[in-house]
Amino acid sequence: YLDVELSCDCGHTHYVPIKGVEIGPGAIEKLPEYTKKFGYKKPFIICDEITYKIAARRCAELLESEGIACTVHILRHLGFDEATLGEIVIYLPSDCDLMIGVGTGSITDMLRYSSFKLRLPCFTVATGAPMDGFSAGIGIMNVNNLKKTMNAHTTELIIGDTDILRTAPYRMTVAGFGDLIGKITCLNDWELARIINGEHYCGRIVELVHNCVSDALTLVPKIKERDGEALGSVMKGLVLSGAAISLYGNSRPASGAEHHMSHYWETIMEQRGESHAMHGEQVAVGTCLVLMLIEELGKVQPDFERAKEYASSYDAAAWEKEITRAYGTAADEILEIEKTADKNGVEKRLARIDSMEKHWEEIRKQLSTLPSAKYMTDLLNEVGCPCHPAQIGIDTATLRDTFLYCKETRVRYTIFRMADDIGLLDELSDRVIEKLKK
Repeated sequence: YLDVELSCDCGHTHYVPIKGVEIGPGAIEKLPEYTKKFGYKKPFIICDEITYKIAARRCAELLESEGIACTVHILRHLGFDEATLGEIVIYLPSDCDLMIGVGTGSITDMLRYSSFKLRLPCFTVATGAPMDGFSAGIGIMNVNNLKKTMNAHTTELIIGDTDILRTAPYRMTVAGFGDLIGKITCLNDWELARIINGEHYCGRIVELVHNCVSDALTLVPKIKERDGEALGSVMKGLVLSGAAISLYGNSRPASGAEHHMSHYWETIMEQRGESHAMHGEQVAVGTCLVLMLIEELGKVQPDFERAKEYASSYDAAAWEKEITRAYGTAADEILEIEKTADKNGVEKRLARIDSMEKHWEEIRKQLSTLPSAKYMTDLLNEVGCPCHPAQIGIDTATLRDTFLYCKETRVRYTIFRMADDIGLLDELSDRVIEKLKK
């Protein structure tokens, strides 16, 4: 998939601009070789205090030993927002021709976004494997108190040194596994969007992501042992699922309702001044919750006439009031999304309901392909990953708001919007919450 244009039956030409991936023991030693190979002479390394000690210092030593002058900057602003971007711009050397990010999720996102804005190429040296953003062409950052997906560079080189990955906190590895597991419900959302809305769909990319997940499911025993080969496989799966984002041009292949839950939790908890769980942990919990909601949906037969009445009674003012309450200081951004997309508009809802009624048996068949919530919770328990919202600090009131309103963080169609379209999201959410209490 690297640096090759792929003509596809889906009608799109896919391309991943990554030029190199090195995953394995001692992979960091290849950094100078790639830097010279790609013709760069003045790298700027960004890291934090922890990743400096883990790998950034070694990166600088390796580069300088090969006669490549580099500058290292340890970030002080770790909100990964406008202030972090400003710090990077201030300390960027005027003769820099390459940016290198040493770290994991947030540093990688800021690297790829800042390099995109500065029109500079970038490399990534991973110090852990907690998420799939290494190879994506998008970045997540805080803008006006809301987690937003921003256009970003795809890194030209990814280094995953398994000797370093093995030293990462086990929780970080488990989070990466959790992020991979989330692709199960994410791909289901894409199938629903294809069936209901006729959304463009690429079977080749879906197969790629499915294979990443299938491979991960076989690794659970070895992951617990911190087996280097298993950790390398997790890293490979994360890189490939991230590459799927670049292949498709947006995050549809890797992010669905389970990710929207994560984005909402981070937005709300940061407003409260509370620390939140790692992204992959949140995604794992979200995946279990989505599967629970789907199981509850399978127990009911939608009343489509009632759904149409519900859709026609939509009260935009009441919705805005609830969004203002549920999103706090991030509400303006959510209201702006709706103003542009009109995803809650009555006409669009009625069209989706008509399509659902027409294709309901196909929808049911698709939902029946998913694993049970019990299978997923047992699997996550085995590897030591959170699977219950209480394990990541989510109380009942926040959880209910999450079910009802996290779908508004993106325009993307998911199982939550489908359940809301047919007027069942409140009821199904309450059922899941009652089960969780027991």
